[in-house]
Amino acid sequence: MAKGRYHHGDLRSALLDAAETLVRERGADDWSLREASARVGVSPSAAYHHFASRDALVRALSERTLAWLGKRLGQECERVAGQADDPQRRLIALGRGYVTWALDDPAMARLVLRGGATGPDSAISPHPHDVLSAELDRLAEAGGLPAFTRPGAEFVLWAAIHGLAVLLADGLVRIDDAAAVDAQTERVVRAALNGLARETSPAADRPAARSAHTERLARRATGEPH
Repeated sequence: MAKGRYHHGDLRSALLDAAETLVRERGADDWSLREASARVGVSPSAAYHHFASRDALVRALSERTLAWLGKRLGQECERVAGQADDPQRRLIALGRGYVTWALDDPAMARLVLRGGATGPDSAISPHPHDVLSAELDRLAEAGGLPAFTRPGAEFVLWAAIHGLAVLLADGLVRIDDAAAVDAQTERVVRAALNGLARETSPAADRPAARSAHTERLARRATGEPH
């Protein structure tokens, strides 16, 4: 955003936009709140009215980006609705959307997909985790996933999709073009879902995985303080 180009009342959004640009230019950590303020032509003291610290600005940017990603993933799922009768199609579209985003915008992906990116009181809607969970619920209801394998399945599929995204983004795995990346993503998603579908009985020792978001949801469900 050009220096000084924001409307009255939009300074918060302008600072978020400036921070996003700085992340893409320098990475997650090598910039300051003062620099973000300078990008929009205001003093640091003006920025402090909206963000108490650089960390607060980064957290707000992470929340905004995750909400955008959640919306995008939901749209990717809806885009393939009504296509060939394939119960896995929506989750394949979700996986492709996630991997494509991580490759197209690696600096922002690294910012938001790391520990501490959001906090106990973060409000993110739609959260990508919730979109993934809803699609797995849909698959189970359609008979594409045994009900007893559903608990925790989102962590299995997320590990597969995110692992592919990181390997590609870091250059540890190289694939020639976007169509081939999509094909590999489909293979990974199908492999994970088919593996889940082949489980024959509940495992008593199945790990109870959790994330910052699921812990936040659990606290809210029980009325516990943040």
